[in-house]
Amino acid sequence: MAGTLPTDENDSDRLVLGLLTSLEADGAQSQRHIAAELGVALGLVNAYLKRAIKKGFVKVGSAPARRYAYYLTPQGFSEKSRLTVQFLSDSFSLFRKAKDEYGKLFERAQARGFRRVVLAGQSDLCEIAILCAVDGPISVLAIVDPDATASRFIGVRVVSSYALVDEPFDAVVVTHLTGARNVFDQAVSKFGAEKVLAPDLLGLRPKQPQGA
Repeated sequence: MAGTLPTDENDSDRLVLGLLTSLEADGAQSQRHIAAELGVALGLVNAYLKRAIKKGFVKVGSAPARRYAYYLTPQGFSEKSRLTVQFLSDSFSLFRKAKDEYGKLFERAQARGFRRVVLAGQSDLCEIAILCAVDGPISVLAIVDPDATASRFIGVRVVSSYALVDEPFDAVVVTHLTGARNVFDQAVSKFGAEKVLAPDLLGLRPKQPQGA
């Protein structure tokens, strides 16, 4: 992720929140250390630090060995609190939306006669989907994720391919966040679109054949 630029206002706000949080913890640490901690380019940290100073969120002081130390001003603490509340609000909104959509997805699965499903992708969405299935008639047999390192997740077996699922299953439910499109397309190609389900929030639809 190092070297990437914030792509929207939310990314920018998260970078500012990360910067203010890092400076609050240790204002004498180097910008290079902060860049590594946040996973962004050094130049980006420098640019955002200058912006934070200009806005009055951060004050510059001296530190031993001819270094600078950065301190959060009262405005900086206020901005950090505002961004923290906003971040948590956005996270809870996503959780509520995902929980609602996976609940409806499992209702559709049940209506089609699907009872045994596998989840495609280990992620936060996967955790929410498992929670939604706990008290319902749908059984989650396994999580398929070739990049996963653990053998179990929230009590569910994790395997690297569909071939390693040791029980027959009726459908695939997409729960991958960053690679949802590829996971969806691969599952549709392997099992057919009618057996691959995805929540609306992922915006996935089967690709139309060329010339159709």
